[in-house]
Amino acid sequence: MAEIRIENLHKAFGDFVAVRNSNLTIEDGQFFVLLGPSGCGKTTTLRMIAGLEIPTSGRILLDGEDVTNLRAAKRDIAFVFQLFALYPHLNVRQNLAYPLKSQGAPRREIRQSVEEVAKLLRIDHLINQPVSGLAGGDRQRVALGRAIIRRPKAFLMDEPLGALDAEFRELMCEELRRLHDRIAATTVYVTHDQVEAMAMGDVIAVMKKGEILQAGLPSEVYRRPATLFVAEFIGSPSMNFLPARGRLAPGADRVRVGGAEIPVPRLHRGLEGDEAVLGARPEQIRLTDAGALRGRVFGVEYTGTRQIVVVDTDAGRLRVRAPNSVRVGLGDTVGLEFQQDALVVFDKASERALDSDLMTGGGHG
Repeated sequence: MAEIRIENLHKAFGDFVAVRNSNLTIEDGQFFVLLGPSGCGKTTTLRMIAGLEIPTSGRILLDGEDVTNLRAAKRDIAFVFQLFALYPHLNVRQNLAYPLKSQGAPRREIRQSVEEVAKLLRIDHLINQPVSGLAGGDRQRVALGRAIIRRPKAFLMDEPLGALDAEFRELMCEELRRLHDRIAATTVYVTHDQVEAMAMGDVIAVMKKGEILQAGLPSEVYRRPATLFVAEFIGSPSMNFLPARGRLAPGADRVRVGGAEIPVPRLHRGLEGDEAVLGARPEQIRLTDAGALRGRVFGVEYTGTRQIVVVDTDAGRLRVRAPNSVRVGLGDTVGLEFQQDALVVFDKASERALDSDLMTGGGHG
């Protein structure tokens, strides 16, 4: 397998910039997820890595070799599309064998490889069936098998589960991750689904309007989002945002939200603009009889072992993830207590998180 590195990668279609000066390193054997909404540039980035699009500028290195202008067929990369790229008139065995057959591999090697891959993907019992009659999940397994069978340097996957229903998608998420762990393949996976990204990725890169806003471990991106967009896009329900005031200079460790003073991790950098935003995940807020910020219960959403309590305050509406043992009713007045060491303060003008003890993992004072 191989490390993939992109340096100042840029792609413009006329006046439209699809990818803007991106830099990334995807380590050997890593499951790397490009995450973002439709039109953010993630598929264009993937297609440039594959050689299906030529960059306007920048470089792509595969295993240390500059492949920026190399044709797709010369890159030793396998591409798995959202729609199953299979030959409908061939059966499973013939579809799996096709990549090796086109390379002129010996028949015995082809037969052995097809049987190994079919067993790995749990489709060995379907080996002689036509692909046109298979269920969606099985057809996607065959598509994956066609990519795996020739053992390329890297796998590129463009929303491969997008055409599946919710049940199959969840199952295939688990299957894909297990498959990756077994074959230790360098994988770049594109999705707009943050649940898929969090479940499968070793590293997530969040994109918006052609730019990579943040790349890191799923837990880091969730706990320490770099921008308001990342904080909102990752997590379900998404992070609560409340307008904040106060002297937000370096060393500040509290902000005013509505009529309440909320302790936050000590800031290392002050506010550039005139307004700030306090970010708090639903599980970082606790319902309490006390609490400086108070509000009225607007709604309760049961989610099984937990509940989401929607509270209206004078600073705005927010969601609290609470145990089912907490009893609240519509219209009840509740107090809200925030987990100080987990809160994020954003500069509203730049939409970027202010450096704080949370970002560096330090304590707070």
